[in-house]
Amino acid sequence: QVQLVESGGGSVQAGGSLRLSCTASGRTFSGWTMGWFRQVPGKEREFVSQINWNGDNTKYSDFVKGRFTISRDNGKRTVYLQMNGLKAEDTAVYICAADTRGWPSTYFDYWGQGIQVTVSS
Repeated sequence: QVQLVESGGGSVQAGGSLRLSCTASGRTFSGWTMGWFRQVPGKEREFVSQINWNGDNTKYSDFVKGRFTISRDNGKRTVYLQMNGLKAEDTAVYICAADTRGWPSTYFDYWGQGIQVTVSS
């Protein structure tokens, strides 16, 4: 069974930076498209970013373009989300996801438990 575990995050001041990590276990990591989503109470889960197997292709939601950067290290079985210029509206639970079928991804097969990011001003 594939398991995705997020780490990093926490509380940060508006304008600050934070780096999230997601480590996969249970199956091969290379060849998978990896993604980040976020969700706040009472709202639907929102797409944030995704990255293909070797990191040469990425996609971003409009509300994070120019501020967030997705990357991966297949040797460490880890995908990262570098978040700069954080805003209060970025506050959410951030969720890691994997698509074992490859690039591009519309539907993801596995999901992490999520990790809280809180931005204050």
